[in-house]
Amino acid sequence: MATVEELLRGAIERLRAAGSESPRLDAELLLGHAIGADRTTIAAYPEALVGDGQAERFEEDLARRERGEPVAYIRGFKEFFGQAFATDARALIPRPETEVTVELALAEVIRRLTAAPRPAGAPPLRVVDVGTGAGTIAIGLAVALRRRHASEEVDILATDISADALALALENAVGQSVADRVTFAEADLFPAGAGPFDLVLANLPYIPSADVPGLPVAASFEPVVALDGGPDGMSIISRLLERLPDVLAADGLALLEIGSDQEATVINLAARLLPGWPVSLELDLGSAPRVLRIGRP
Repeated sequence: MATVEELLRGAIERLRAAGSESPRLDAELLLGHAIGADRTTIAAYPEALVGDGQAERFEEDLARRERGEPVAYIRGFKEFFGQAFATDARALIPRPETEVTVELALAEVIRRLTAAPRPAGAPPLRVVDVGTGAGTIAIGLAVALRRRHASEEVDILATDISADALALALENAVGQSVADRVTFAEADLFPAGAGPFDLVLANLPYIPSADVPGLPVAASFEPVVALDGGPDGMSIISRLLERLPDVLAADGLALLEIGSDQEATVINLAARLLPGWPVSLELDLGSAPRVLRIGRP
């Protein structure tokens, strides 16, 4: 039987040769998945022996990664905002930078719930997560509100054009015990007659069509509909901005994730489509522009 250190050494070399951008991380995650241990345990016991069956599973997973398949799809889950979300080819893999959208949404909801006493019988705040994919934004927010004992005061709707993605999102909602707090609807942006919403959240496709084929090979395993934002990357975001006057409440706020290099483009787009509406940009943890913040005048 081989040791943890021996298996990792060979795997790192193979993944580096295959073009992995993070060969050590990938190898550690896959080995941990094969033997049922976390990375801390693997690092602490490099001399531990790995059973033949576990080594075979690791070899199978390693071969899949060499072909470019994302680690999240191989493991079947991805950590996001403190929870493990089921992941597969039905939806985009959650990205760490999207966590800032959840953080901003949570802060805004809490501000609205606590800024002034809510009158008895006041309706719940209405939140919509447009293009929910695996449900990460909506579910991450719902879990955070439940921990703060505020989930009963917020109604969350999650929409997606893909029925497959919605099925995965529902599985994640059940897994996180918030299926009763998030409603899912198949729709192109918003269901007919929906709104008004106090908070509109969205992580829509924003990659220009011509750039999609040049993305890292792992992205080729993800659904194109979740990546391709049209010729300039702004096609779907433009349609959402055009709908905001119809769906956003009088004092509502929209938080839209964008590409880190799209700051000027999206600000100019918002100024053209929604003249006079206040717009600002929020940064992610890497200090890159990440979330467009826009409300009514």
